Amino acid sequence: MLRALINAGVDVTRLGLAHGTVDDALERYHRIRRVAEEEGKHVGILVDLPGPKVRAASFGESAVDLPDGHIVRLAVGHDRSTADVIEVEYDSLLEDIQIGDRLVLGDGKVQLDVREKQSDKLVAEIISGGEVSGRPGVHIPSDRLSISTPTTEDLRAIDAFVDVGVDMIALSFVRSAHDVRRVGTEIYPRGPLVIAKIETRAAVQNLAGIIDAAGAIMVARGDLGNECTIEELPYLQKQIIRDCIAGGRPVITATQMLESMIESAAPTRAEASDVANAVWDGSSAVMLSAETAIGVDPVNVVRTMHRIVRRADESFDYGGWAANLAKLRMTKNDSSEHSVTDAMTMAAWRAASELGLSTIVCISGSGFTVRSMARFRPTARILGFSHNPRTVKQLTLSWGTTPIQLDAGGSNEEMVRRALMLARDAGYVRAGELVAVLAGMSTAARSTNVLRVETVP
Repeated sequence: MLRALINAGVDVTRLGLAHGTVDDALERYHRIRRVAEEEGKHVGILVDLPGPKVRAASFGESAVDLPDGHIVRLAVGHDRSTADVIEVEYDSLLEDIQIGDRLVLGDGKVQLDVREKQSDKLVAEIISGGEVSGRPGVHIPSDRLSISTPTTEDLRAIDAFVDVGVDMIALSFVRSAHDVRRVGTEIYPRGPLVIAKIETRAAVQNLAGIIDAAGAIMVARGDLGNECTIEELPYLQKQIIRDCIAGGRPVITATQMLESMIESAAPTRAEASDVANAVWDGSSAVMLSAETAIGVDPVNVVRTMHRIVRRADESFDYGGWAANLAKLRMTKNDSSEHSVTDAMTMAAWRAASELGLSTIVCISGSGFTVRSMARFRPTARILGFSHNPRTVKQLTLSWGTTPIQLDAGGSNEEMVRRALMLARDAGYVRAGELVAVLAGMSTAARSTNVLRVETVP
């Protein structure tokens, strides 16, 4: 199945740690690495930390109905939940939750308002009912949650996956840049790319600082939709994506993208439009969750997503995007490094457009040059070369990028020549073809400072 998914178009695989053990996830990690190597493809691996996830004690395997208007009691516990008493695995429940707070069970279908606080329990009314089973998550408003992120369990998982060389780590329930810094890993590519999941109102309010501290951003629409009103969510999605692109950060749009395909062979029309709009908004990647984790036909889901994304790409307003980005980004230059990179990537986009180039070769140790170029969404293919194997896998998350391993060593001229020959031999370019070459070639400057137009040997 992994082999089929990779060949269907998967660029990054996500291992969610909210279910199962770290050892289970490590076994899957090594299996993905083996299969990707056998297929000769670079596949990034993202470990999604559970964070301060609160769950109800088990309702059992059979669905339990919680109808509108039903009164339930919530108490701290780990044993069993029923239609009348829901035990919540959160020791600070009675201290943190106040009368008038709204709690959400599972995927958001069941919502309840807290009406009364007693010495050992909360009394709440179901205002939006539905069926629950197993151990559903209990969404507590982020400004009430007293657990910090990353949790102690998160930090243990980080240590385990850093030891094996994981490419990316997604941090759940981020509220500030401080949460991102608490991960404590070496900055990428020496360490994993840290992806901050935007799923709390506090994260939206502190977005600028979080973008600056993180390596990438995920618009986690599930829990974010529980924190804000439904009419706010589309606006917030666009705002987050826009700010990420301006800041040069890859951004993932996630949650319920093709949800109906958990059981169905085809998505709804609305879902197809949602995926296409995420592309047109500027998403670097779109993510599948339950559709591939528990769906009836994961390979069909990936192929369907792939077709929708490719068709949306064909209709993307590339010229308008670059012009708008130039205005947006050039007003936020706060350092000479950013100014140089902005100017060089804009020049590369213009050169590719005016000369009709089909390929932009980016050479980068850290991936900074590639991600900076990808912001402009050029019509030309981006070939992202790096001598760092972890950078190559981290570039699987970058828009429009084909990551390629480049041997280390030699002068700048030799590196450019090797990159062009690798691209030619792999069939990405032809001998005699003009290509743009973009690189950060100076060890003294943390910026993209070289742009050349070269003929492929």
